[in-house]
Amino acid sequence: MILETFYKYMGSGTILILYLAAVLFLFLKEKNKPIRILFLYVPAIVLLIFFNPLFARLFEKFLGQEIYFRMLWMAPMSPTLAYCAVRLCRLGRGRGRVCLAAAAAVLIMISGNLVYRNPLFSRAENIYHVPWEVVEICDRIQVDGREIRAAFPAEFLTYVRQYSPVVCMPYGRDAILYPWTNDLYLELLKSEIDVERVAKLAKEMECHYVILSEDKVLNGRMEDYGYLFFGKVGEYVIYMDTTKNFNVFFPAAGK
Repeated sequence: MILETFYKYMGSGTILILYLAAVLFLFLKEKNKPIRILFLYVPAIVLLIFFNPLFARLFEKFLGQEIYFRMLWMAPMSPTLAYCAVRLCRLGRGRGRVCLAAAAAVLIMISGNLVYRNPLFSRAENIYHVPWEVVEICDRIQVDGREIRAAFPAEFLTYVRQYSPVVCMPYGRDAILYPWTNDLYLELLKSEIDVERVAKLAKEMECHYVILSEDKVLNGRMEDYGYLFFGKVGEYVIYMDTTKNFNVFFPAAGK
């Protein structure tokens, strides 16, 4: 797990080569003690902890292995490369400095990939940088002066809290990592949805609304379990629980 995480974090490996070269240069040339502590000793300690199997086992047990790569964020890779590039540029004179700066910039650029080619990248649809369906749905179900709770499809989980502070969900971001911890989230992940179970779980979790995609096969009708068709946004249908009193507040769960 440790090596796999490290390889994924380093990408093509080019940036790692540049980083190691920068560390070697600073190790030989840097005399400033605070700089050596920050750019040499701290990364060394971080890497020793990161590659410690016992620490990795404990981390995975309590926090999960999905975020183990964040340990490497504590190694100041970008500041080290920037500082080293400035130190190298100062060794030149006149046009030599310009050439060294340009060479450093080119090396850093070719060491990575264009972020916009990432398959996870998508062009922003609005100023909020969230899918337009999230904006439309939240605006429709929002109630002035209070919070409401709604069960959104998994694809919108990380966007709702980004757009609205008053539209809450019965599950949070942790449901993505540990879906088995929330029965309602698990049901909504299925391609064929047991409507009776979804309605029951949503009521237990005090959801005022349930949003379902038309791509899902519904085994039953939400209207048969106290829900009313409230509206439709794109391919998403909004159902409102007719048994809920919107004047009664509740303690917010996940957002």
